[in-house]
Amino acid sequence: MKEAIFLSASVPDPERDPEYAAMADSVAITSAVSALVHVTLGRRILVWGGHPAISPMIWTIAKNIGVDYGSWVRLYQSKHFSDQFPEDNERFRNVTFTEDIENDRNKSLLSMRMQMLSEFRFSAAVFIGGMSGILEEFDIFRKLQPNAAIVPVVSTGGAAMEIAKRLPHVDQDLIDDFDYVAVFHRHLRIEVTEVRFCRPTDQPVTSMASPLVTTKS
Repeated sequence: MKEAIFLSASVPDPERDPEYAAMADSVAITSAVSALVHVTLGRRILVWGGHPAISPMIWTIAKNIGVDYGSWVRLYQSKHFSDQFPEDNERFRNVTFTEDIENDRNKSLLSMRMQMLSEFRFSAAVFIGGMSGILEEFDIFRKLQPNAAIVPVVSTGGAAMEIAKRLPHVDQDLIDDFDYVAVFHRHLRIEVTEVRFCRPTDQPVTSMASPLVTTKS
């Protein structure tokens, strides 16, 4: 099984979570998500839970990179939010719809996250901006993927700042370096010269970088 990278990101909603919205930098969030897709696409499988602000952003960047983006991304969405699915879902082709549990938002999200974070072997999780949901994904990820690296992009603000507080150490570049392409190359151990492949099945295992050094609390 090829290793994947998990993305947990959102642009905080001032009405739903004014505390995290006040701490978030929406420009930095957009830049960080864009950089992550640029660094990983065609090199690592990218997994995330569908978010109305993030999925369209990823699609915009992905369509300009010359690989079969549908085979490199895995998008998860709960059927509980079926009336809110963005049009971009159809473009990604690899969308896993998880069940609506008792028509309950929290139960449905928990079910989706448990499935999403247990169906892959992850080398790292990247946390960008976000609200309380990102903290929940952080907790589940650490339990299910204890050997994976944790990469909180603190400079994007939001819940990523809270995740950093829960870790024993966070590298300085995650706090104040806005050159996100360089940041992700370093923390995800993806060389700038690493070749992109059209599909994951085209990528030999030997082309991938060495295992990541993990960050644990």
